[in-house]
Amino acid sequence: MILLQSHSRFLLQTLLNRAQNLEKGVELDHHWVEFDDVRYHIQVSMKNPHLLLLSVSLPTPSSETIFVRGLPFGAIEAIKAAYGNLVQILDPPRDGFNLTLKINLSKLPANQDQKHAFMVKVASIREVVLGAPLRVVLEHLAARTVAPDLDPLVALVHRPNESFFLFPQADKVTVVYPMRFNDSIDIVLATSFLQEFVEARRTAGLHNTPPCSWSLTPPLEIKGVPSDALSANAGFVTFVIFPRHVEGHKLDRTVWNLSTFHAYVSYHVKCSEGFMHTRMRRRVESLIQALDRAKPDVENSKKTSFNRSFKRLGLKDSSTNSIS
Repeated sequence: MILLQSHSRFLLQTLLNRAQNLEKGVELDHHWVEFDDVRYHIQVSMKNPHLLLLSVSLPTPSSETIFVRGLPFGAIEAIKAAYGNLVQILDPPRDGFNLTLKINLSKLPANQDQKHAFMVKVASIREVVLGAPLRVVLEHLAARTVAPDLDPLVALVHRPNESFFLFPQADKVTVVYPMRFNDSIDIVLATSFLQEFVEARRTAGLHNTPPCSWSLTPPLEIKGVPSDALSANAGFVTFVIFPRHVEGHKLDRTVWNLSTFHAYVSYHVKCSEGFMHTRMRRRVESLIQALDRAKPDVENSKKTSFNRSFKRLGLKDSSTNSIS
């Protein structure tokens, strides 16, 4: 199974190319959209070629999700902690976007490894912003505490108008995903995939992974959630995260994997659907070839009938053949 990368490959490549050709002063104005409806806009003007503006539009939050000034709670603090003084947050952001960052490319570290690491971090802006609330909860879990001023049930946006839910406690955090898909085939494939996903956790070598369960009905932890937020047509997936899963370097990986779990499932569902279509096309092609081989050769049959000769028998030969 393939895990999605935390950084935007297109954004990283654009940043690296810009940093390597800073003296050329080429104007940039790129728009693009990535999975879960996260939109980006990167802009560099000829007047200030060393200043880069990066704008990000997040998925539309559902009614049960709380945004503070257009961003998930903890996002501003996470941006400052990740980028320091090299990045400035513009207030207000560009029209149509939740966040706009100004990056001074002339102040990047001189060391190439440090510069590349910073570029990768900037290209991971999605993880920094959308994963900020989850990171706050899991950092308190690592300290075996619960974040103050936090609701008993926390809703976090991960797709347009869709949320997943956290039930934080001092010794564990329960994460619940209502799984929704639009296509009927995707619903069937996702249901089968999730059931196998849960069963795979029981295999040897995976006992240290977070406990996982799947059910058609909402778990008890989210029974107080409005009914429209629980309209899951592919069931509910529940993970239980313990402090050992967020210790040290594991925290970053856990935040990213939980933030993009639905996209991870969608990716594998589409891969399975594409694989099945490929197998079906190959099977149809093999059947067509078998039918083509079974057809009689019309040209050879015509030639055989035209070249066929008959020998006229005489009366004596006819009587001889009849006696024999």
